[in-house]
Amino acid sequence: MQRPCIILTLFVLSHMFHLRYTQAQWVQTSGPNGGYIYTLAASSTVGSGTNLFAGSNGGVWRSTNNGTSWTQVSTGLMNAFVYALTATPNGIGGANIFAGTNNGVFFSTNNGESWAQVNTGLTVMTINALASSPTGTGGTFIFAATPGGGVFRTTNNGTQWTQINNGLSHVNVEALAVSSNLPGYIFAGTSNGGIYRSTNNGTNWTQVVNGLTSLNIGAIAISPFSSSYIFAGTSGGVFRSTNTGTNWSRVDSGWTNTIVSSIASSPFTSGNLFAGTSGGVYFSANNGTSWTPVNSGLTNTIVLSLLISPDSSAGLFAGTQGDGTFLTQNNGANWSQVVTGLTSADVMSLFYLPGSPDNLFAGTADIGIFRSNDSGTNWTAASSGLTSMYILSFLNTGGYLFAGTGVWRSNGGGVFRSTNNGASWVTASSGLPTSDTRALAVIGTTLFAGKYGNGGMFRSTNNGTSWIQISTGLTNTGVYALAVSGTTLFAGVLYGGVYHTTNYGANWIRDTVGLTNFNVYALAVTGTTIFAATMGDGVFRSTNNGGNWTQVINGLTNLNVYALAVHPTLPGTLFAGTNRGGVFVTQNNGASWTQMNTGLTNTIIWSLATSPGSSGDLFAGTFAGVWRRPLSEMITSVENPTTNVPLHFGLEQNYPNPFNPTTTIHFSVGTYSHTSLRVYDLLGREVATLVNERRPAGTHSVVFNADNLPSGVYFARLSVVPVARRDLVPTKGRDGQSGEFNQTKKLVLLR
Repeated sequence: MQRPCIILTLFVLSHMFHLRYTQAQWVQTSGPNGGYIYTLAASSTVGSGTNLFAGSNGGVWRSTNNGTSWTQVSTGLMNAFVYALTATPNGIGGANIFAGTNNGVFFSTNNGESWAQVNTGLTVMTINALASSPTGTGGTFIFAATPGGGVFRTTNNGTQWTQINNGLSHVNVEALAVSSNLPGYIFAGTSNGGIYRSTNNGTNWTQVVNGLTSLNIGAIAISPFSSSYIFAGTSGGVFRSTNTGTNWSRVDSGWTNTIVSSIASSPFTSGNLFAGTSGGVYFSANNGTSWTPVNSGLTNTIVLSLLISPDSSAGLFAGTQGDGTFLTQNNGANWSQVVTGLTSADVMSLFYLPGSPDNLFAGTADIGIFRSNDSGTNWTAASSGLTSMYILSFLNTGGYLFAGTGVWRSNGGGVFRSTNNGASWVTASSGLPTSDTRALAVIGTTLFAGKYGNGGMFRSTNNGTSWIQISTGLTNTGVYALAVSGTTLFAGVLYGGVYHTTNYGANWIRDTVGLTNFNVYALAVTGTTIFAATMGDGVFRSTNNGGNWTQVINGLTNLNVYALAVHPTLPGTLFAGTNRGGVFVTQNNGASWTQMNTGLTNTIIWSLATSPGSSGDLFAGTFAGVWRRPLSEMITSVENPTTNVPLHFGLEQNYPNPFNPTTTIHFSVGTYSHTSLRVYDLLGREVATLVNERRPAGTHSVVFNADNLPSGVYFARLSVVPVARRDLVPTKGRDGQSGEFNQTKKLVLLR
């Protein structure tokens, strides 16, 4: 691989000398392509034609050629998950683009090339939907729907937002729709409250639910040909109103999948209507009176978003859960995947396999395994034979490649085996429970599988043909990580810390002396030193086989560590991947860390891997594809670290979402505070208390296990009351009731 030109410059600063590459930085590989496409939008501008925008867990992507190729346009979006997009004319032949995210609203005046956060007046930072309509005086109303905060409106492109909830008694708002033919009319779809209608641009609202027997609204569409025709997509099918929402009737006879996430009404052909569901796309040519499933070529039928291009010949786009975007130009009779450049796949695991040629494997959260034999320049799907596309771990031994999978849709997690570098896979799960296989390891010819959810540890002596449970002494069975030192096997366990066995799992001994955080997500061994990565307290080190642990976080400014990787040739050199802090390196066994993020715009790091030799690469699996950086740059350069110590309070969107049955929730506490994190159902009933204690300033996380709850929408609510350390007396709450800071996020449990 060609290296960038190196310029060495000597700086004198505080009597220390630093050597630095002036061009050293991360580069994004070309895949894997795909991702969760929560929203789609289009704009038409003078001189540049139609621009398509896709909002994903990795930001925003833009296509200028009808989806043939995509380019990421996320500068300034701050690692946002983009749930809503809308485009409005700017009055000079261009367009203003708004993005609704888990961090509020962002605004772009240059087709997404750069974004600015515009949140003044917003009290809830999760945006479920956006809509726009003319003010009638040359301006534009922008409306934002939120969970728990109702609807907000701005008339000045987000410079100031105003909450407009008069009459809106259900404030968990999921969907919005406006009509160009009915000035002032706006419809809001809520969770468990049905639909509300405003005839004065949101100043007042009236509930309109007569005949609406399903009150959880996921999408709303208005016919461009007859504004009295309103369509509501719900968790119980499609409803139609022919009198502007006054009355509703159900119109989804014959459907087998009735959870509707999106609806699109054609502006070109009267009566043409499309509905995106958890089971694909349905098409109606008569305003919903009858429907036909249209899924030929739609290889992922969990459809999250739909868009009819403003170009009449361009067709219909579908955004899916994991596989990116699809296009049909014949009303759904045939679909083709259009994801070139759409590098938004969640990469949960990475594995580098030397050979002729070398192979880099990327395991994703929803679209299986991808393989590259040129360090990420090109990727090929390698999932033939897999029944679960949620890939959590890899192992190579004895000529076999193994993949550990997680619970995926209706399929359980397990272990799969390949003898041809991933070209095809066969199941190797006999004796294993169907929970997530988070980790794999080998000692000699004995394989080990760490399971999360139930069962703990399992062992195979016949290359995965059969497994036996080996969990004696393992008092916590949520195994997230495995590492081998000689003939000693270590297990990192969620809520349990670290365990080890010296007899192939016949019994386990817990090693937690000095380990102050028991949520262990990753383990690594370099020489005789063992490292444990935790969620919330950074990295711990043991030099006596786990007998004692010491926290080693000097310079590690983000303490939520998901992944560890060891340098292939330099003992004591280790890399750490963090949640929103990017990648850190230590060259002295953890005594000090340096942040190395130049060029890395996606800083949620799920996985790390290295290629052999000092001239190899470090690969980072992120929430938006795989990134690469030469190891030589990581070792010889010192960058100016950015601080990730939170100066504010905040509740992050859970991940994964939707989830089944576990999900991780991250939150930030700006100062020492009494912190509570509770989960509620749609009726406002508390179903779980996840945190209820004093917490120090920092970024924290907790795992929510909804194994005993039914599928549906839930809400996580963070409430924080800062505490004065001197007298440990809570400060006066801003809202006078439940704390100085409150924030709510929507969780979707989908079994």
